[in-house]
Amino acid sequence: MPELPEVETLTRTLRPALLGRTILSADLRWLRTLAAPSPAKFKKGIAGQPIVELSRRAKFFILQFPASSLIIHLRMSGDLLAALGGYEPAKHDRLILTLSGDAAFVFTDPRKFGRVWLVDDPSTLFADLGPEPLTDAFTPAWLFAALQARRRQLKPLLLDQKFIAGLGNIYTDEALHLAKLHPLTLSDAVTETQAAALCQAIRDILQEGIRRNGASIDWVYRGGEFQNHFRVYGRTGQPCPVCGAAVERIVSGQRGTHFCPTCQQNPVK
Repeated sequence: MPELPEVETLTRTLRPALLGRTILSADLRWLRTLAAPSPAKFKKGIAGQPIVELSRRAKFFILQFPASSLIIHLRMSGDLLAALGGYEPAKHDRLILTLSGDAAFVFTDPRKFGRVWLVDDPSTLFADLGPEPLTDAFTPAWLFAALQARRRQLKPLLLDQKFIAGLGNIYTDEALHLAKLHPLTLSDAVTETQAAALCQAIRDILQEGIRRNGASIDWVYRGGEFQNHFRVYGRTGQPCPVCGAAVERIVSGQRGTHFCPTCQQNPVK
């Protein structure tokens, strides 16, 4: 599933091709892709809309219009592309927007889990999301207080979008390794110093992921190279880049979790 760096990369990549174009029509090729509103209202409401900005919130991609927004969640296998000079529909296309200037914006999704919303106020959809980890709201002090207010294992807590927005399996494993925290550590056992290290690690890992255009793994996202620089994710049995110990894999919160048993000591033992 694409995480914050992959969606951010898509946003930056698509912005030059889409910004300033006008949507001429919408071809909704699988009705369940549309979460809201009805197909009829969607096609009527989106036609003629000029694209004034492209942005991201958590793992959501946003096309902004003057008074509404098209929001897309890629889920497991979704991908986005801009086609210039004409476009022929492909097998897994779920939504095709015909744009001014002989262009098209395409949402393709082989597994059909992705969803699209056309809303007047995006904040209603994002009301339950936690803070963005690359904004000023995400500070060591905030993170320490938030961890102390809960008693949950770190890995599933960091994956909870209501706690922090945008983290997924890959970047959580990588950040915990960089911060030297075991994924099963209880949140209220994290010290203030450890919280500061985790805050910085999350920022550093996400920024590195964006710098490397995300990770091309487990889905159809194109062009990322962060997978070539993983510290622990997906590296079961391979040496830790810090100490050389074999990376281990456990299941935490029903998710495969990778860590170094030497660098990330388990305090629960």
